[in-house]
Amino acid sequence: MFIKVNNLTKSYTSGEVTTQVLKNVGMELDQGEIGVILGPSGSGKTTLLNIIGGIDRSDSGDVIVDTIQVTKLNDNKLTDYRREMVGFIFQFYNLIPNLTVGENVEVVSNISKSPIPVDEVLQAVGMLDKKHRFPKELSGGEQQRVSIARAVVKNPKLLLCDEPTGALDFTTSRDILKLLQKINQEYKTTILMITHNSAISAMAHRVYRVRSGEIVESIRNTSIMPAERIEW
Repeated sequence: MFIKVNNLTKSYTSGEVTTQVLKNVGMELDQGEIGVILGPSGSGKTTLLNIIGGIDRSDSGDVIVDTIQVTKLNDNKLTDYRREMVGFIFQFYNLIPNLTVGENVEVVSNISKSPIPVDEVLQAVGMLDKKHRFPKELSGGEQQRVSIARAVVKNPKLLLCDEPTGALDFTTSRDILKLLQKINQEYKTTILMITHNSAISAMAHRVYRVRSGEIVESIRNTSIMPAERIEW
């Protein structure tokens, strides 16, 4: 088991009000699989993803990724874990505006122990011909492709995607999903993606439905749909 989450809890306190965001969450995902976490806004999806990615800390419970007990790591070890093990893709691309496409990817490559060559990754995401352009010269879909390249170039074992198609139109969204499926197949990267779009679950090996901080349903798909056939 590549990802194993046990009895994970998380709450936030504002003044005298405490909000329970995660309630004894448990989930598993094998290496090389695509997992999709479905749920409405405010259900705890992003908090769960951030704890698995070492961005946030839980109140209690365990997260184990590739035998690493993430919830037991100190701040320095968490930094190492995020740098060496995890790639992050967000809804908004967070590219550095004064760096070219190639430089945005290379800056991450330079801090990785075993990066994939920059040009290979740009070729994989269809952006090699735009290597010397700046983010402002790109469409939203192209910027998301660059953000995927930036996450993949350090050769992470785990790719975490927070609504990666949320800001894109249908056609571009499907292209991005095809790209993520391609990365999963070519690099054997484990992918965990959160979305509110249930149609995307057809391309996942495992689907988790989250409601009010709890996983209310966990499904293993027996067949995986190619992303180009997804309709919504």
